[in-house]
Amino acid sequence: MRTRIPARLDRLPWSKFHWRVLVGLGSVWILDGLEVTIVGSVAARMAEAGSGVQISPTEIGVAASLYVAGACLGALLFGQLTDRFGRKKLFMVTLALYLAATVATAFTFAPWYFFIARFLTGAGIGGEYAAINSAIDELIPARLRGRVDLVINGTYWAGAAAGSAISLVLLNTALLPADLGWRLAFGLGAVLGLGVLIVRRHVPESPRWLFIHGRQDDAENIVRGIEHAVEQERHEQLEEPEDELKIRQRRTISFRELARTAFTVYPKRAVLGLALFVGQAFLYNAFTFNLGTLFGGYYGVSSGTAPMFLVAFALGNMLGPITLGRLFDTVGRKPMIALSYFGSALCTVPLIWLFLTKIGGEWGFLGLLVVTFFLASAGASAAYLTVSEIFPMETRALAIAFFYAVGTGLAGSSARCCSAS
Repeated sequence: MRTRIPARLDRLPWSKFHWRVLVGLGSVWILDGLEVTIVGSVAARMAEAGSGVQISPTEIGVAASLYVAGACLGALLFGQLTDRFGRKKLFMVTLALYLAATVATAFTFAPWYFFIARFLTGAGIGGEYAAINSAIDELIPARLRGRVDLVINGTYWAGAAAGSAISLVLLNTALLPADLGWRLAFGLGAVLGLGVLIVRRHVPESPRWLFIHGRQDDAENIVRGIEHAVEQERHEQLEEPEDELKIRQRRTISFRELARTAFTVYPKRAVLGLALFVGQAFLYNAFTFNLGTLFGGYYGVSSGTAPMFLVAFALGNMLGPITLGRLFDTVGRKPMIALSYFGSALCTVPLIWLFLTKIGGEWGFLGLLVVTFFLASAGASAAYLTVSEIFPMETRALAIAFFYAVGTGLAGSSARCCSAS
């Protein structure tokens, strides 16, 4: 069929509708950053005597690996379901799973229970990656997609900074018992997540997904409603675009068909997508899961003050996409991806030297770490944007899920092993 719906969505000016999409879908990354960073902050406390659970640093590392495995499997499972049943249904389901597993983590009483809770949490967030990024890319105008996508993914680090700051209070044994503070840290994310669920209910289904799956009337109604709201808000008539897109409607696409098409029809694009996800997964998993224990065990920073270092690390990561995101739309994807990836790679060389020699201490290491991930965070966010744009629109959610799962599976576990050793 032929349709003008993509052109009609892309020509829209920024409006309240786009802010609603930004808050409803993007805010989950704040929760994700809050929850994941809390694990890094409380890991040392959970392994201490009196924490209420007998768990070792090694077992915490195992739980982190299971989180990665859950994210990979969740991306594959929910990515397929997102393509089959729609973006909206799945970004509600995956958030519900994520929140339920986070609440369950607060009641950890044994290592095996912690393993299961972390695996399910990873599955929920892996599904979010596919459902959320595909919905964002399909609802935001193309001319603004780069900066919006990077900023939304960058808000993960706002949650990370908040999680680290909150941990300073919750891990203070003068205020809360050692066996209670870390449990409240997990429960807090669930409370905030309920607010996200309420806002997310008002985000519509993707019109692009609807007409691809033969529901062009529903897609037309949603787009017409968005256009009407924008015209009322801006008090002006929108021009009718002339561009049409030819779409082959189909119900489902299997991962086997996607992989065969990617590596036979688009081999260069497939290698690029895989390289981006492998690079960001290896770098991030090697650092973030054990960053709290690294400062505590290697530099001798106390578990109560380690979150201060994580706050600075998170703020540097957040500023990267916010500062550089606009350049991905103006300068272009290719030069900015190259700058962010190669720049962060070059910064890791002196970073390793500082780590091995301990010159500058924990503050010198932290300063260069912030610079490294200022660049790396922009590149990591751009990985999702790139994969969603370089493959046919019909495969957007599946492509994100497939390359995230394969890239993270290849690099995430090996990075975890390296950081654990």
